[in-house]
Amino acid sequence: MIPAPLRSPPHSLLASLCLGIALANLVRLPTLVALGCAAAIGLAASSWRAVGTIACLLVVAGWWWGSARLERLDHSALRAEVGRAERALVVVTAAPRRGRFDLKMPVRVRRFGLVALDEPAQLELPLGRAPPQGGILEVRAEAKLPRGPSHGFDERTWLRRHGIHVVLAGDSWRLTGHRRGLGGFGDRLRGWLANSVAGELHGERRGVLLGVVLGDEQGLNERLRKDFRASGLYHLLAVSGQNVALVAIGALMLAWLLGIPRWLGQVGALASIGGYVLAVGAQPSVVRAGVAGALGSVAWLTARSTDRWYFLLLGALALLAWNPYVLFDAGFQLSFAAVVAIFTLAPRLEQRLEGYPLPGWLREAIAISTACGLATAPILWLQFHAIPLLAVPANAAAAPAVVPLLGLAMSAAAVHPLAPGVSDMLAQADGLCAAYLAACAKVFGRLPFAQIRSGWAAAALLLLVAGAWAYACRDGRAEGGLPHHRYRPAKGEPGGAQAP
Repeated sequence: MIPAPLRSPPHSLLASLCLGIALANLVRLPTLVALGCAAAIGLAASSWRAVGTIACLLVVAGWWWGSARLERLDHSALRAEVGRAERALVVVTAAPRRGRFDLKMPVRVRRFGLVALDEPAQLELPLGRAPPQGGILEVRAEAKLPRGPSHGFDERTWLRRHGIHVVLAGDSWRLTGHRRGLGGFGDRLRGWLANSVAGELHGERRGVLLGVVLGDEQGLNERLRKDFRASGLYHLLAVSGQNVALVAIGALMLAWLLGIPRWLGQVGALASIGGYVLAVGAQPSVVRAGVAGALGSVAWLTARSTDRWYFLLLGALALLAWNPYVLFDAGFQLSFAAVVAIFTLAPRLEQRLEGYPLPGWLREAIAISTACGLATAPILWLQFHAIPLLAVPANAAAAPAVVPLLGLAMSAAAVHPLAPGVSDMLAQADGLCAAYLAACAKVFGRLPFAQIRSGWAAAALLLLVAGAWAYACRDGRAEGGLPHHRYRPAKGEPGGAQAP
């Protein structure tokens, strides 16, 4: 059933454009065929409603655009160099990931031997000192094809969907400079944020703090990462709308404390959101939340009403228009499934919990974690073949520390330029919140049966959830269908008519 807000023309037109782009993943639409489809729709438009005609045209336009983008993403000039070893000039575009045997990082190749180009690739280096994000490296490397399917993971397909077709296996590198422009500004902003929010923290506390604030989980050891996955708290290490909302609220509060007009505070919030998205990187959840936050500020500045469904569709459109392959990305699927569940299912669950003696914040945490767990469980099984069973109690236990952690981190970043000592004190206090989250992940993630990895167990869980849902729906219909008779005391009972 389509939610009522999505039936209005603006929403349906946006959804049509997203649908058209997504269709390009199934069949590529050539330009001539797209023009023929548009002409056929125009000829048949006289018997259709105007909204239906425009929606069909937008589907065709999105389909054509998605096909063109996929053709561009599938093109690779570097593939012709596979098997050759040359000196290459590359720019590190994201933080390196430390594996068991090597370092892996996304790069843009500016030169390979004598061939000048501008193409994304994955650079693999021996374990050791990692190059900085944004660094321009001169490296001797061999161009190879990515690995095929192995142990349930197809690296070649995964990289191709990110526009990467070649892996550069390097043995040594030399830093020759740092990138400039908008990317360089984002690199410097990320480094400043990491230093200001983490202060002098080290080890596990610093790793958890940077994971929650910047989505950088490289400071966590593999065992703790597994604990976060098994406990259902791994989503805390992916920057979400809550982070972006706190950044915007912090900018507005700072403007209010300084006596700055509200409109200028909204401009500051808009700039803060943009800077934060640049610092964190173009992850699907970050882009979605950044688009929603930025549109909220624009709506206030232009005196227009906000519409969360409209913002969600615009975020999806931005991601799909840039890379239609993002539809297969686990981060994209989990982020949007969770938000839709929060919009639709969480309020109903919270309403059902109103009769229980629970604090309001706990009811909200249980409702949101349950809704998100139900919506994301099929995706987690299809993508990772694992479903956490203790996500609801784990998220309820972790909820009291999440907002304070983000609030202290943003406060530490805000006061760092003026009072570094105060910023360090806030970072130390924030370390306690990070330690608490790590403890929650360990306690729940290491319990027996913390997650399901068996197909039979997943099928049994599906049947159990389906049965519980059917019982809840039947119970709700029974309560709604039966008339509620008001009790009237009989004669002689207290409150009833007096016996003669």
